[in-house]
Amino acid sequence: MSNTSEIYGIILTLMFAVAAGLVGSFALMKKMLLAADVISHVALPGLGVAFLFGFNPLFGGAATLFLGTLLIWQLQRKTGLATDAMIGVVFAGSLAVGAALTPKEDLVEALFGSFQTLTLSAFLIGAAAVLLVILVAVRFRDQFLLSLFSPELAAAVGVRLDRLNLYFLLIFSLTVLVGLRFMGALLAGALVIIPAATGRQLSSNIRRFLFTSSAISVLAVALGLAVSRYLPRFSLGPTIAIISALLFAISLFRRGRPL
Repeated sequence: MSNTSEIYGIILTLMFAVAAGLVGSFALMKKMLLAADVISHVALPGLGVAFLFGFNPLFGGAATLFLGTLLIWQLQRKTGLATDAMIGVVFAGSLAVGAALTPKEDLVEALFGSFQTLTLSAFLIGAAAVLLVILVAVRFRDQFLLSLFSPELAAAVGVRLDRLNLYFLLIFSLTVLVGLRFMGALLAGALVIIPAATGRQLSSNIRRFLFTSSAISVLAVALGLAVSRYLPRFSLGPTIAIISALLFAISLFRRGRPL
């Protein structure tokens, strides 16, 4: 594998970390942070089919992830139940189907991921996906926050809450999709969950919260890349998750003021 392909993989992993920190911050404020862990499992049936028939696992994962996201959104609209409840319903079936379909020899990679070098085209597609997530998060930041703290006021000023919720679910799923390549279905949500919780511990206002969550996410990925490179027995996904958890434990000794 060329050094250039490896550099593409490193850059995309770090870009994913920034997006995960931002999306995780909003997910924490929406009280659906654990949904990141659950929604990543919705990709498992697609991963299983891809491994079974020998095509790119990311295409299979993308198909079921976004179909699952639209299903969650529609079920939420029709039933009125909370988003996390709908995610839980879809998750249970997806996990079972995915585990049944995925060949045993590919199951570990599907669940825990692995660091992969990238071609230029794969890097550009991944980078475009990550930049789209960041752009949408920044562009709709005020609307996301207004809908969180005062849904009635948001509706009164013309914010389409249903559509806004769909936008968030889509960038949420897109972030998880990019993470599947490196973290696997079980751990893709870890970089959305843990840095956001750490950032909340260290932040006194929303702007600092968003920045700190992304910075912690990037730090965890950078350290994870270094550890897995020099100690190959440690896989990238689990290493990043462990480092993220250690950073959260350190953050417990210093707490920011309430947002």
